[in-house]
Parts: sequence; C-alpha cells; structure tokens
Amino acid sequence: MEVLFKKESYAIIGAAMEVHRTLGNGFLESVYQESLGLEFNKRKIPFSREHILELFYKGDKLSKYFVADFICFEKIVLELKSVSGLTNEHEAQVFNYLKATQMNLALLINFGGNSLQYKRIVL
Repeated sequence: MEVLFKKESYAIIGAAMEVHRTLGNGFLESVYQESLGLEFNKRKIPFSREHILELFYKGDKLSKYFVADFICFEKIVLELKSVSGLTNEHEAQVFNYLKATQMNLALLINFGGNSLQYKRIVL
C-alpha cells in the first residue's frame, strides 16, 4: 500500500526531529512551534502557522473554529504537543481537524518525551 504524501511527511518529521534533537524536551509547545517554523523555512517546507479551520453544521458556518498549529504543503495538517504521552483525545482532536478541512492526512507530533513521538492519522 502506498504511503500518503510520503516525501512531504518525511520532510516534516525530519524537521521536527531536528528541533527535538536541538532543544530536547521540557519546553512549552509554543517554543517548539516557533522553532519548527524556523526549521521549515530553512528546509523550504511550505507552511501556514496557526491556521484557522472553519466549521460548518449542515452547510451553515459556525462561529466556532479550530486552529491547527500548521498546514504544510497545503495538504497536511500538523498538530504539536509537548506532553508526557499522546492520548486518544489528542488523536480525536486531529481527526476532527481532518474532517473540518477535508484533508486526508494529519501528523500529530509530541516533543514532550525523551525522543520525538509522532503519529500519522489518515481520513
């Protein structure tokens, strides 16, 4: 089976690994987010940071919205965490981002452990 957006995913994860290798764990999510944006620029990975995801109910736009940490390559949702471990709630959050955007792939990346943790979530 073909891996969805394999080249792009590896580029994103590689950048995240570099940030984790440089900073280690223990920082706030916002520090990793800003650092990852700088690393994306260095690697020429296109991204939109703190991207607003509009929500709809039966075709009507809601006043509520989601904010994804990044949209990369205009087709991959990227959500960052800095926690001891990822939970089902984190995965559900990212799955909802995919449903809201009609995109097919999200990466959930956790900087909180001794090594970088990531999950691919496919709609």
